Amino acid sequence: MRIARLLGTVLGTTLLTTTAVLTVPAQADTGVAARDGVTLDRPALRDSLDAVHEAGMYGVFSSVRDGREWWTGASGQADVATGRPVTPDMRQRVGSISKTFTAVGIMQQVERARVRLDAPVGDYLPDLIPGERGREITVRMLLNHTSGIGDYVLSAFPSLAKGSADSLEAERFRSVRPAELVRTGLAAPATGRPGAVPGSYSNTNYVIAGLLLEKVTGQNADAYLTRQVIDRAGLRHTYLPRTPYIKGPHPRMYESWFGLLDPARDFSVYDMSWASTAGSVVSTTDDLNRFYRSLLGGKLVGKASLDEMTRTVPVSGVDYGLGIYSLELRGCGRFWGHDGAVFGAGTIALSSRDGKRQMALAQNLMKYQELDENGRPKPHPIDDAIAAYVVRALCPDTPASGIDHSRLTKSFRFDQLSH
Repeated sequence: MRIARLLGTVLGTTLLTTTAVLTVPAQADTGVAARDGVTLDRPALRDSLDAVHEAGMYGVFSSVRDGREWWTGASGQADVATGRPVTPDMRQRVGSISKTFTAVGIMQQVERARVRLDAPVGDYLPDLIPGERGREITVRMLLNHTSGIGDYVLSAFPSLAKGSADSLEAERFRSVRPAELVRTGLAAPATGRPGAVPGSYSNTNYVIAGLLLEKVTGQNADAYLTRQVIDRAGLRHTYLPRTPYIKGPHPRMYESWFGLLDPARDFSVYDMSWASTAGSVVSTTDDLNRFYRSLLGGKLVGKASLDEMTRTVPVSGVDYGLGIYSLELRGCGRFWGHDGAVFGAGTIALSSRDGKRQMALAQNLMKYQELDENGRPKPHPIDDAIAAYVVRALCPDTPASGIDHSRLTKSFRFDQLSH
C-alpha cells in the first residue's frame, strides 16, 4: 500500500510536528511592529496570510513579534459547516512543540543536579528500560533523538499501515498510560545504535522523558510542567488537557489523511493521552511566542542549559538540539523553535536566538496533500504559501526569491505522521 510505504519512511517525523511557509488574506489583525525603526508591513503580512487560505487551507492564524511590537492575524474558517471565522486568539493543539516544554523541565532538573544529561536512562528508570538499552541510552540521546528507539505511533493506530484511517476514529476516546506507549515504542524495530547520527525522530523518547521527570520530581509531569514551565513563562492560555475537549475558543480541526478521509473529518474532540509529554500541549500563537522568548531569554533555564539545548545534531532532515531545532534562512539568519502536527492541527513557532524576532502560525487542515506513485506527498500550493508567509514574517527585508522554499517546506513536516 502507498500509505504503508509512506509511514515506513516518514513515521519519525509526522504526527506531532510540522513546518511550512505561507502567503494569505487575514480577517483580523492588531498591533504594530517595528524593526530598527522600520514598521512591520502589516498589509503585506495580512495579504501573505490570506494567501494560505486562498491556496486551500481552511483556516490559519498567526502572531508576529519584533521586540516590543507585534501583529496578529487570521484568515479563513474555524468551522467549514457554519462559516465561523478563525480569530487570532484561538487555542490549538500544538503537537510536538510540546517537546520543548518537556525538555525545559528536564533541563531544570539538570540544573538541580537531579539528572545528568550523559547518564544512562536506566539509572533513573531501570524497570522501564532494563538491560543493555538502559545502560547505553543516555538522557541526552532521548532529548536529541539519537536513542535509536522506534516510534509507537503506527502501532497505536494500526489501520494506517493498511491504508485505512479507521483507527483514527476508533481510538478517539481511548485513554492510554505513558508506560504503555513506551513499551510499544521499545518493541518497535530500533532505528539505529544509541548515539549514532543522524538521529531518527521518535515520540517515544519524549514520553520516556516525561516519566523521567516524574521519577526525579515525585510529581505528575503535567502538574510540574504547568507550575515550573507554563506558569513561569507567564502563559495564560496554555495547558495540558485532562479531557478530549479544548477549553476556550478554538477552531475545528480537520484531517484529510492524504485523501483517505473525504471530506476531511473533524478531530477537534480527541483524547490526547496517546501523545502524552511528546505532544499534548494546547496553546495560542501569542503564548508560543512568549514561551520561546522566555526560554531564549534565560527566564526558564540558565545559559549553560541553553547552550546544551542549542547544540544540534542531524535528525530526520533538521538540525535538532534538546527539544528545539534550528532553521537557517539564507540572507536572514538562524531561527529556533519547533513545529507540531496532530490529527487536524498543525503549528509552527520560530524565534531569533535573542528572542526579538518571532513568528507562530496555526492551521486547521492536515494531510491535504495527494500521494505520488511512491507514496510520497506531492507538493501543494498551501506548502508554498506557508513558506512565503514565514519568510515575510521573519525576514521582511529579504526578497522571497532569496529563500529556498522547497528546503523550507521540507523542514516543516505538516505532511508527516507524527510530529
